[in-house]
Amino acid sequence: MKNLTFVISFFLLFACNQQSTTAEQIETPKKLNQNNEQVTVMVDVSYSLSAEEIKTFITDEHAPFFFELEDSGIVRFEWFMNEEQSTATLIEVFENANAFQELGGKVLGSPINIRFNELFKREGVTVLGEVSDEFKGKLQPMNPAFKTYIGGIN
Repeated sequence: MKNLTFVISFFLLFACNQQSTTAEQIETPKKLNQNNEQVTVMVDVSYSLSAEEIKTFITDEHAPFFFELEDSGIVRFEWFMNEEQSTATLIEVFENANAFQELGGKVLGSPINIRFNELFKREGVTVLGEVSDEFKGKLQPMNPAFKTYIGGIN
């Protein structure tokens, strides 16, 4: 029992002795009107399968596929659903246009993309950020809206 008490006391001493990180230490400075070069893609979709089937595809196939990609430049890849309206939005944020174009080149026409197109009706695609004219041409079948950076806080 004494040994157990000693181990617990030692652990607590060690755990409490660690420096705590404050918000001030990890906060990055805000920048005004400076483009961070990220590209954000918002894909609005509707679906006719059950919400549970769609959730399973997202959590078991779609998100893991992108999570496992090496050096993909993905900053954010998140789904949001409105089950009552059978709609969803995928938000993808990439480090820069090169990362977006490289990943897009790998994924367009891939089995995961084909499955995506079977499950969802694309209602709208918005690309925020600088993208080459060549890549805009490749995306044209999705009829995306392209918008370039003007200003803000990041």
